[in-house]
Amino acid sequence: MHGAAFAYVPSPQVLHRIPGTSAYAFPSLGPVALAEHSCPFGEVLELHDPLPAKLALEEEQKPEPGLAQKLRQAGVTLLKVPLMLTFLYLFVCSLDVLSSAFQLAGGKVAGDIFKDNAILSNPVAGLVVGILVTVLVQSSSTSTSIIVSMVSSGLLEVSSAIPIIMGSNIGTSVTNTIVALMQAGDRTDFRRAFAGATVHDCFNWLSVLVLLPLEVASGYLYHVTRLVVASFNIRGGQDAPELLKIITEPFTKLIIQLDKSVITNIAMGDESLRNHSLIRIWCHPDPMKAPTPMPRAEANSSQTLGNATMEKCHHIFVNTGLPDLAVGLILLAGSLVLLCTCLILLVKTLNSLLKGQVAKVIQSIINTDFPTPFTWVTGYFAMVVGAAMTFVVQSSSVFTSAITPLIGLGVISIERAYPLTLGSNIGTTTTAILAALASPREKLSSAFQIALCHFFFNISGILLWYPVPCTRLPIRMAKALGKCTAKYRWFAVLYLLLCFVLMPSLVFGISMAGGWAMVGVGAPFAALLAFVVLVSVLQSRSPRHLPKWLQTWDFLPRWMHSLQPLDRLITRATLCCARPEPRSPPLPPRVFLEELPPATPSPRLALPAHHNATRL
Repeated sequence: MHGAAFAYVPSPQVLHRIPGTSAYAFPSLGPVALAEHSCPFGEVLELHDPLPAKLALEEEQKPEPGLAQKLRQAGVTLLKVPLMLTFLYLFVCSLDVLSSAFQLAGGKVAGDIFKDNAILSNPVAGLVVGILVTVLVQSSSTSTSIIVSMVSSGLLEVSSAIPIIMGSNIGTSVTNTIVALMQAGDRTDFRRAFAGATVHDCFNWLSVLVLLPLEVASGYLYHVTRLVVASFNIRGGQDAPELLKIITEPFTKLIIQLDKSVITNIAMGDESLRNHSLIRIWCHPDPMKAPTPMPRAEANSSQTLGNATMEKCHHIFVNTGLPDLAVGLILLAGSLVLLCTCLILLVKTLNSLLKGQVAKVIQSIINTDFPTPFTWVTGYFAMVVGAAMTFVVQSSSVFTSAITPLIGLGVISIERAYPLTLGSNIGTTTTAILAALASPREKLSSAFQIALCHFFFNISGILLWYPVPCTRLPIRMAKALGKCTAKYRWFAVLYLLLCFVLMPSLVFGISMAGGWAMVGVGAPFAALLAFVVLVSVLQSRSPRHLPKWLQTWDFLPRWMHSLQPLDRLITRATLCCARPEPRSPPLPPRVFLEELPPATPSPRLALPAHHNATRL
């Protein structure tokens, strides 16, 4: 292509084929800097070769290694596999300890929030309560079990519990978003990882925006699940199998053990446990029999409970005199350090294992569709895999957090991660259904109905946002968020605070003022949001149908349609004491590179004489 308007900056995949060149045409400018100059790098190539250069790059040609060197390389590779599994094990354990830390720090607050039934009767407030409580305890299983217990005991109606279930579905997606922050060191990896993590958030938010008003207006989830419960002769069964806890509990029980029934009992109005510590002191020798909660003072002076003999628990904080909040903050700091360390080491180990042809083979296996007549089946098969894996590990947070580093490395594409995440949503609801089947006979019906509400909510969301390709809006939204966080890394923290703390708290406060206040504030905001979305779509696809002044947002102040003013402010505030870095050279107006097949030893640089371009 020729012409003054054309400029092409080669992607890292092309430049790696040129001996002696760096990953970018101008070493001081990365992909984000190029994007700021309206010169996106390698967009055409990424459509055909999405594997990142750090994995796809073959090792430089070397002489044929000898037998001793081959054996040494094979030995090192074999040692990396158990090392990677060890890092993965510690990573999962750190997620478990992180959940315990949040429960110690905010578990009683969560119980107090659930205790006010007048608040929970408001569907919007119930949704926000589900989000905040799940963020506080970092476990949708814990918040769901509290809801099931309250419904079973008659303290909460099933219809009032449905919005809380929806909120817990949103709150559980914060964990893998936090995990994505650990890959902020590399902008390209961070863009992919954050997009892969937030596709879960986008799906949950879009599903709630459609299904919550539908449920309030028609009660379809309540009626469908009640019909299912009435149609089947359901009997109580065994508890859901805890396959992953069999592996992780021997380690996590040495750090901390909690009595989670305290949170449930406080939510159900038992004020006698107000001063009871969540830290378990005495344990029953038979793990199938749960100990009855006791205040810490009484527990420290007693070793018998009824006719059962208790034995002291064996964990680090069993004899501590610190309050629950202090222990929770200590565990929070330690678990975050362990999580970050394990994730960084896990990514580096995966980088060394998944390189060259190995990365290409793995990527082709994971991201390749079925043959042509059955291409549409591929996504649904990925859902089944995601549901099965989540059922095995007993936690959607663990599964989505485990695949986030692989998404960041480019091994799993976001198009494949999306159905895996949807399957994970289904898998975590089947676990809740099995847990509800273990309820007593008199509580079985309501507990099973709430578990089915969770299941049908996710099924309805999948029917809305997956079968038709043009309706897969969560993928587009997640990619836009990924690009934004790659350009402005601080936006990831702002996103977490805004979507999971500030906005739910604001909506909760407005909803407490009454239904008319919610309508008075929500209706204008919804109308403004719909107008902005409509105009943005028309600006990108059909600007001629808009007035000239509305074809761009330039008529607004800069801070209202761009993050650059805020970025300059944050950069000035955070780097005011840092040593200034040398300024990068300006980007040349045009760069021409003639791309040759990969087998070519060194490409020729074509530079027309009539163009004033910079030679590479």
